[in-house]
Amino acid sequence: MQFLKVLALRGPNMWANFPVLEAWVDLGVLKDSPSTSIPGFNDRLMSWLPTMIEHQCSEGVRGGFFQRLREGTYPAHILEHVTLELQELLGMPVKYGRAREMKEDSSVYKVVVQYRVEEVGRACLVTARELVLAAMDDRPFDVDAEVQKLRDLAHQVALGPSTASIVNAAKARNIPSRRMNTGSLVQLGYGNKQRRILTAETDRTGAIAESIAQDKDLTRSLLRAVGVPVPDGRPVRDAEDAWEAAQEIGAAVVVKPRFGNQGRGVATNLTTREQVEKAFANALEQGDEVVVERYAPGFDYRVLVVGGKVVAASRRDPAQVVGDGKSTIEQLVAEINKDPRRNDHHATALSKIVLCPISLGVLEEQGYRPDSIPAAGTLVLIRRNANLSTGGTATDVTDEVHPDVAARSIDAARVIGLDIAGIDIVALDIRRPMEEQGGVVVEVNAGPGLRMHLEPSVGQPRQVGEAIIDMMFPEGENGRIPIAAVTGVNGKTTTTRLIAHILRGTGKTIGMTNSDGVYVGTRRIEAGDCSGPQSARSILVNPKVEMAVFETARGGILREGLGFDRCDVAVVTNIGEGDHLGLSGIETLEKLAIVKRTIVDVVLPTGNAVLKADDPWVAQMAPKCPGSVIFFSRDGDHEVMKTARENGGRVVFVRDDHVIIAEGQQETVFISLSRVPLTYHGRVGFQVENVLAAIGAAWSLNIPFDQIRQGLATFSSSAQQTPGRFNVLEAKGATIILDYGHNPSAVSALVDAIEMFPQKRRSIVFSCEGDRRDGDITRQTGILGESFDTVVLYEYPDLRGRKTGEIMSLMKEGLASGSRIVETFETPDEPTAIELALRSLEPGDLLVIQPKEIDDVVAEVLRFVDSAPALEPVQPHDVELALVGQASVN
Repeated sequence: MQFLKVLALRGPNMWANFPVLEAWVDLGVLKDSPSTSIPGFNDRLMSWLPTMIEHQCSEGVRGGFFQRLREGTYPAHILEHVTLELQELLGMPVKYGRAREMKEDSSVYKVVVQYRVEEVGRACLVTARELVLAAMDDRPFDVDAEVQKLRDLAHQVALGPSTASIVNAAKARNIPSRRMNTGSLVQLGYGNKQRRILTAETDRTGAIAESIAQDKDLTRSLLRAVGVPVPDGRPVRDAEDAWEAAQEIGAAVVVKPRFGNQGRGVATNLTTREQVEKAFANALEQGDEVVVERYAPGFDYRVLVVGGKVVAASRRDPAQVVGDGKSTIEQLVAEINKDPRRNDHHATALSKIVLCPISLGVLEEQGYRPDSIPAAGTLVLIRRNANLSTGGTATDVTDEVHPDVAARSIDAARVIGLDIAGIDIVALDIRRPMEEQGGVVVEVNAGPGLRMHLEPSVGQPRQVGEAIIDMMFPEGENGRIPIAAVTGVNGKTTTTRLIAHILRGTGKTIGMTNSDGVYVGTRRIEAGDCSGPQSARSILVNPKVEMAVFETARGGILREGLGFDRCDVAVVTNIGEGDHLGLSGIETLEKLAIVKRTIVDVVLPTGNAVLKADDPWVAQMAPKCPGSVIFFSRDGDHEVMKTARENGGRVVFVRDDHVIIAEGQQETVFISLSRVPLTYHGRVGFQVENVLAAIGAAWSLNIPFDQIRQGLATFSSSAQQTPGRFNVLEAKGATIILDYGHNPSAVSALVDAIEMFPQKRRSIVFSCEGDRRDGDITRQTGILGESFDTVVLYEYPDLRGRKTGEIMSLMKEGLASGSRIVETFETPDEPTAIELALRSLEPGDLLVIQPKEIDDVVAEVLRFVDSAPALEPVQPHDVELALVGQASVN
């Protein structure tokens, strides 16, 4: 049972609309070893993980996984369920899993499991493998110890309770979120609608306000200035000065760091010089400055203020034990620490009680040591401060807060300048005004911990995460910007560019990704193939972007899933004969369609899928769309189009060289194809389809019709704007076309498109990717052999696993079947091939160049065109080239 690779599909993917791990597992000889064939395996597995009896199977088998296990199931399926169960034992509920054979009669399976935290999911997968193999080999396996290791890892890497509560609240509001680092920095929303949090701080929590809150003395003076009760006190220089300050106050005092948090270094209710000096030394360990202030008797309360409102309040009690007359204090603490809610960090509801030097001092003041045995019923304080981080507990008192106390808490947050603040109050009774009982505000905290409100030891949990989200995203806002996603086998790049061009006419900043780069507005900020999820995320993190259009290729979906969680428009241009079949376990058109359908699966209920009606693999995606569907086809009488209209649906089609849009039986003559330069008066069929798809997308986004028409009429197909996509150029009286076709459907469409050109002598510079199937390579060049006189061949530098010369042989094999081909040239690389073709160009020729390195090839051809003597170009039949059209299949 060997892992060949483990992919983290972090966005929606072909399996599910949530993150999953996809493990490629080679079972080897275990492939044909069902659970019933291994003596004692089932009993060992279920004794180690008894709660797996509750697991259900994706296949809907009656009795679930336990029944499958008794009947005999296979290792990949077992690995799936054990991985899920381990995550469940960590308090990370996950249900989804799949185990699928890569190919028929193969020992390699794809094991797919849902995860909450990637690092934890990967660790559970590895542990699950070890557990299953141990059960098979009848070897000991300490499940409890391994689960504890996983639990410790989860506490280290998962979001803490404060951040998680805000993220969960965002999810409930359909607000997208993305963790931006290994800590607690999270982006909520996309583009110019985004906000950010860092635990319980927001991107509008001011640095100045946070700095003020950290300065206990400055905080006290500001609070006093606005009428908030505070204790008397001052900063002190040394231990001697600390005792002098205590004498000035003339009562019990508190000693604490001037700059500190989480109660570290705080000592309360000190009355003797020895106590004060010792507390000063402890406080000094937390910072360079120390404050001494009057001790206020009463309970320790935390009031949470969010957006100028009190949303929760807790009474915090210090770490303590109650004697039983038999156990030592150390034993009593150890027993309390067994509470599963307690841990060594802040990822759980409570922290463990630690017998540190401060705790030992508190015990000594009460006449105890760790080995003392207090009488039954005796309350023993371990710490005097009540912070949860030092082992304290919390009781919810939100409904008991007096209106005056709430008002003073809001005043305190406002004067410090915090949008989220934890106000620490010491008072005898939170139900009474502070002024009448000597209550005081002792601290104002930026980034307050929320766990005391989320999981109080006693009382009602409060949905404080929701309060923070409601402050950041008022009712009606969800942090989303309009997103259009485009996929398909051919036509993706051109359709993506055209949609973005139309949207730019709205005056908004458009983010676009495609196979040429990442664009913000008209500026390319990254070059190369950027049709994957990382590029999409780079757009969505940009605060300038107001709308986004993403080319979404199969490779990125298979490698990592989508770079967004939902979209407003999903455009699927076609499936046709497919492409990249045989890679990553995608062997058939059916599986390829499932991958491409991923963007349709995540359309918002208010959005639309724009689907090619006359491509059966695309049309059948319609029922999977959570929103509505707009069909497009050149043939308005196609059965799918007619059925859609009968049901009141929306369609886009062509009639009499005009684009028609219709909703039900209501039709609008939208635009003449003569006004759409991309289509050459409608003569380039696949380009017409790209236009129909773009119109459907813009219609979905409620772009005004006049704006769409303007965009169609002004979309330039120059090599500068749409490089490498059917750019038509003239040089030496010949026509040069740059277009990147990389599969049989694309090559066929290219051949159809050049039929409108009158040139008799045709040549092409061509190569194939090595990761295509042999038949796909020979089929492409077979089409060329029927349509071109001269073919100049070369191999790409990256052979993608093939031997040198292997691709060349396959291309020549395909050409040999052509009836038109006259001559073939083999060249070592792309620059040489292009140089040869350009040097051989004569007036009246038609040369097609299929560019691999698009930027370099376009630049070279433009230099050639600029330097060539000006001759009268040969025009295509009846086609006006006032605006050179782009006819691309990509």
